[in-house]
Amino acid sequence: QVQLVESGGGLVQPGGSLRLSCAVSGRIFRIEVMAWYRQAPGKQRELVALLRGDDNTNYADSVKGRFAISRDNAKNTAYLQMNSLKPEDTAVYYCNAVVQAHSGDPRFGYWGQGTQVTVSS
Repeated sequence: QVQLVESGGGLVQPGGSLRLSCAVSGRIFRIEVMAWYRQAPGKQRELVALLRGDDNTNYADSVKGRFAISRDNAKNTAYLQMNSLKPEDTAVYYCNAVVQAHSGDPRFGYWGQGTQVTVSS
C-alpha cells in the first residue's frame, strides 16, 4: 500500500508564494514519476507540473516561469514552489506518483487527497 499526503495549501494574496509538499510512504522500490495536478470548480483536473526519474520536467503553459517542481529522493517527497500566484491558480491541488513497489513489479499510479490553494485579496 502506498500513501500520498499533501500539505502547504492555504489562502494567499495575488503575487504571493506557496510551497506544496507531497510525502510518499509505504511499499516503495522506485518512484518513477511525481506530478502535481489541479482542479478548479466546474473544470476538469489538469496537469500542472511533472518530474520524471531522469529529472526531466513538464509544465502547463499557464504556470511556466512561475512554478517549479522538485523532489527529495531521500525523503520520497515532492514539492511545488508556486510564485507570482494569480486568482486563476485557485484550485484543489493533487499530488500523483507512479510507484514500483518491488523490483520487477508493474508500476501503479497513486493520488493524494488534495490540498486547497486560494489566491484572493
